[in-house]
Amino acid sequence: MTSPFSYTTQYSLDKAHFSECFDESVTIDITWRAYTKALGFFFVGVALLLTGMNAYASWFVIGLGALEWGNVKFKKTWWLWRQMMSKAAGNEVTLTLDEQGISSHSFYVKSQILWSDVSEIIATDRGFLIKHPGGTSYVSKQVLNETALAFINNRV
Repeated sequence: MTSPFSYTTQYSLDKAHFSECFDESVTIDITWRAYTKALGFFFVGVALLLTGMNAYASWFVIGLGALEWGNVKFKKTWWLWRQMMSKAAGNEVTLTLDEQGISSHSFYVKSQILWSDVSEIIATDRGFLIKHPGGTSYVSKQVLNETALAFINNRV
């Protein structure tokens, strides 16, 4: 009789980890359609400015357009900055894989994804995207040993 599988490891939520999460899980849209909201804000702001309505509100809407443009243009930088400014940045996370599912525990977050809730596991070059009702989570291969990698690959 084999004993149930269980693997526990710790890793730090540092810039390299966040960068890997972004690279493996986000698809960047570089077409003009990504900028439609920014253009919409800009043109509405200019139209309000030309009509002589409230100039402060007009410049505010134009500023929102510029902010949205920056959000699209510098998506990874913007996202990484927000993650590094969060209270979770720099903390240690304990990741546990077992027969029940994947659980992670840090000072600020305690979560568990049950295998029964997982709808899809997508293997990427550097990790796994785990789709579940709460969204999509990323597990880096860098923190897993060969046994844990084989365990997740058997679940794919």
